[in-house]
Amino acid sequence: MLAKSGIAALLRGLSVCSLLFSIAANAQDDPFAEYHEMMGDDNPAIFVIEEGAELWAKPQGPKQASLEQCDLGLGAGVVKGAYAQLPSYFADTKQVMDLEGRLIYCMESLQGRDRADILRKPYSSTGDMGTELEALASYIADQSMGMPIATPQNHPAERAAYAMGEQLFFYRAGPYDFSCATCHRQSDKRIRLQNLPNLTVSAGAGSAYSTWPAYRISQGLVRTMGWRMQNCAKQQRLPQLLPGSEAVVALIEYMSVNGTGTEMAAPGLKR
Repeated sequence: MLAKSGIAALLRGLSVCSLLFSIAANAQDDPFAEYHEMMGDDNPAIFVIEEGAELWAKPQGPKQASLEQCDLGLGAGVVKGAYAQLPSYFADTKQVMDLEGRLIYCMESLQGRDRADILRKPYSSTGDMGTELEALASYIADQSMGMPIATPQNHPAERAAYAMGEQLFFYRAGPYDFSCATCHRQSDKRIRLQNLPNLTVSAGAGSAYSTWPAYRISQGLVRTMGWRMQNCAKQQRLPQLLPGSEAVVALIEYMSVNGTGTEMAAPGLKR
């Protein structure tokens, strides 16, 4: 019997092969629609979710502690519904935090792990088996499946984060003079085969935010919202964005608040 890592690798290979066959066999406006229909409710991210559940309960670090006492905003150890209400303000850190930033904080404070080690490779490269942060994010996101996005705007710091996120969204920079809005402020647009959701309106922001983390068919990996932010900055030729950084949290805050009310459907299935 194949080990879980072997099954995941096999699924990645099958996913890419099926994808290429679909594109060659059926040149539709959206060649990935047939693949989505073929997959149905089956999402290879299930294996990553299971891994995340194991990592959540696994003692690690100098303190040999699990993350089961990590407070994601709804109380120590409460995972159900937590992702749908992030980012939010945390009194213990006196700052607004997203899921990945909060997980890193819990790894440090509960497990005694070194932040530099955690951030050395937070996201997997193509061909890798995935990282701890990706697995944990997938598990926690899955626990909010079907719940409405309800990112709070009660604390002044939360409202300030939204305002910063909006400013960053429209800020043009880099050698291409791009902003997030360059690609994501118009509806019904796409680049190559990629849909470009309008993140300034509820429908676009909700459909985008509610489906991350997501299993990327073309990469055979689960990718997180933090990775999406980092990758967008990379495409704009901007400095690298670190997981849980102020800029990342602000941009996620802007998107999630704009998508308020949309039902969570993560981990999603994307191109």
